[in-house]
Amino acid sequence: MTTLWKSFSAAPHRVMFLPGALQGVAIMLWWLLELESGLGALALPVSALPPAPAHAWLMLYGFFPFFIFGFAFTAVPNWLNGPKIAPTAYVWSFLLLSAGAALFYAGIYHLPLAATAVALHALGMAMALAALWRSLVNATVDDRKHAWAIWLAISAGLIGDLAYLGWLHSEQAVLLILAEALAVWAFLVPVFLTVCHRMIPWFTSRVVTNYMMVRPYGLLWAMLAASLGHALLETAGQTPLTWLTDLPLAAIALWFTARWGITRSLHVRLLAMLHIAFVWATLAFGLSALGALGLWFNWDWTGGYGPLHALGIGFFGALLVGMASRVSLGHSGRPLVADGVTWGLFWLVQGAALVRMLPDLLPLPGALGTSLVPLSGLMWLAAFGAWAWKYAPLTWRPRADGKPG
Repeated sequence: MTTLWKSFSAAPHRVMFLPGALQGVAIMLWWLLELESGLGALALPVSALPPAPAHAWLMLYGFFPFFIFGFAFTAVPNWLNGPKIAPTAYVWSFLLLSAGAALFYAGIYHLPLAATAVALHALGMAMALAALWRSLVNATVDDRKHAWAIWLAISAGLIGDLAYLGWLHSEQAVLLILAEALAVWAFLVPVFLTVCHRMIPWFTSRVVTNYMMVRPYGLLWAMLAASLGHALLETAGQTPLTWLTDLPLAAIALWFTARWGITRSLHVRLLAMLHIAFVWATLAFGLSALGALGLWFNWDWTGGYGPLHALGIGFFGALLVGMASRVSLGHSGRPLVADGVTWGLFWLVQGAALVRMLPDLLPLPGALGTSLVPLSGLMWLAAFGAWAWKYAPLTWRPRADGKPG
């Protein structure tokens, strides 16, 4: 057991990726059971917390942050040429985040436990931010822009987590709206965009010959400002105006997709996964803009949850599979090669996104549209269940090359 813990706690991505992998399975399993219960096919306990806000917290706060911190704790010190994240810091962050995420399931049926769960989770996020802060202030390089952007985005995520806690105590609807808007548009979108801006051109330059990295900071700041603007408009009840922020986001994302050389990356699966996942950013922002215009002009079509799932499953989910697979392989001493299974799981996640979007984007018959929602959930469950089966053991096994970490 001591040897197992030593391997598991040897690097921050290990302690974060394991609960993240387990959450990818547990969240969707609970959601599918909840959907079946709502149809009368299964009798779950009556929830004290409405299922939709519970699902939102679990996905936005109880899943993605594990992979974000696993990546940030590993990459940010390398970017900054600064001190590594101390084991005490990342282990305590892991324990608090995991305790909060696990306890939240019980909190769905007993509200005081939900509040305790979110408080523990927020404390874990605060500890993680403090650890990243130490790396930032002790950096030995001048260019800290990407690291600061990620740190500020995570700070917005912490504020959103606390807003959700405030909603649990007060039931003020504006706090729930704030918590969800900050999670998506001030936390996750900025983190994923910043990571793409930093890593996709760099990884491509390592594989593609005669490649020139294109990383203009001005366009990144424009995207982050637009994303934050979307969060503020949504919180203020001005969702029909978010096309003003989302159209520029879509246009800039499309420009980056073209300039980063997606067609030159397709011969290397692990690299192609990142480029293809980023295509979803353009699609998601474009659909979100169209949905807002639909609200603005009172169209019959407003996109429903289609844009959100294009963003959450298509962009975030697909990029997560690509980036987490790369980190898991590279930092376990294994070749940076996506095998057929990993490649198939990557496409299964995108299939789940498409299936989930269809009922909102197309005028499907009621029964067909209703059946596609659990089908998408089953596809997600299969993808992340298989991903966890394949990659989770790497979090507790020693490196294949015998090196520490």
